[in-house]
Amino acid sequence: EIKKIARASQVVAKVLQALKEKVKPGVTTKELDLFSEKKILQEGCKSAFRGYRNFPATLCVSINDEVVHGIPSEKRVIQEGDVVGLDLGVIYDGFYGDAALTVPVGEVPKKTLRLLEVTEAALYAGIRQAKVGGRVTDISHAIQVYAEAEGYSLVTEFVGHGIGRALHEDPQVPNFGPP
Repeated sequence: EIKKIARASQVVAKVLQALKEKVKPGVTTKELDLFSEKKILQEGCKSAFRGYRNFPATLCVSINDEVVHGIPSEKRVIQEGDVVGLDLGVIYDGFYGDAALTVPVGEVPKKTLRLLEVTEAALYAGIRQAKVGGRVTDISHAIQVYAEAEGYSLVTEFVGHGIGRALHEDPQVPNFGPP
């Protein structure tokens, strides 16, 4: 089971990296969706998102102030200076992989670059707390402490999650909370 989850996750990472190169001014979010669907199928997987709770696409594409779950559209055109969130999930032999990546497009304001740097560093602060015998809440707390120390607040309406035979499994992994 772990090998199948790893394979699904490797496909997610591979497709996200290929998508990163496609995120450019003038590209529609629908084009990114179609590209990701093709790449997933080429890898022998299928989309985890298309049809999930009636979601109509393979890829979630969130631009600028959209937090998550943006629906791709031919009308959504990426612009210079945008920040694009790409969220992708795949199924391989009944097991799921799911991850997201944020891509700055061309020249973005310094304050935006700082936000991206802090969020990535907060992610790694959380990862450092993922230890045998540790607690999920220690991961969550480390992320919150780092982000807030850098002057940022956190979205509390959404959380990370486990994966396996389903797209969303326990444990829930918030980006906030007590140690």
